[in-house]
Amino acid sequence: MANTKTLLANDGDHLIHSDDPDHPANLICTLCRNFYALGWVGGTGGGTSIKSGAHIFIAPSGVQKELMQPENMFVLNYESRSYLRKPLALKPSACTPLFLAAFDRGAGCCIHTHSQWAVLVTLLVEQEAKQQGHNVQGKCFEIEKIEQIKGIPKGRNKPGMLGFFDRLQIPIIENTAHEEDLTQSLEEAMESYPDTYAVLVRRHGVYVWGDDVQKAKTQAER
Repeated sequence: MANTKTLLANDGDHLIHSDDPDHPANLICTLCRNFYALGWVGGTGGGTSIKSGAHIFIAPSGVQKELMQPENMFVLNYESRSYLRKPLALKPSACTPLFLAAFDRGAGCCIHTHSQWAVLVTLLVEQEAKQQGHNVQGKCFEIEKIEQIKGIPKGRNKPGMLGFFDRLQIPIIENTAHEEDLTQSLEEAMESYPDTYAVLVRRHGVYVWGDDVQKAKTQAER
């Protein structure tokens, strides 16, 4: 977990103020508003994080997604896992260790939504497994011969995107009472499915990541 050393309220403010709309602190706010409009997040649920060089920008816990502002951002040093900026009135996102797991595997952006479609998929896979008398745990969502998967890479360090006749596999992990407790099972799913860019959480939502913000956003939208 990140080092929670005490910071002054204005420490690290230079890291989150920029007129550039593509600055991570601004991009996270834009993504949160877009995902709220799509119905993928509601209230303070879900989260987004961007890695930029040695810095990791993370949306906080406890802020309405459509009202997110750059000054709400937490900033971590990637190597030391220590906070460079920590808003005193806010709590760090419980998703932080899961975001770090994606960054440790080369991601540049990780998105967590509570999309009802993602939740529904996990329930349908569960229902099918039970009907067939199979163990629900360890199952993944699989789909092929559908246009939308053509925007998803074939896998890390593999050239090209999936094609219409390829099969997309997204592992499903079981939900836990506390978000951070998902970390081990998420990491295990990443190891078992090294080509995946997403992990579904049963009865909860989905984590999606990409090499950069644009790719993560595109894959989440697929």
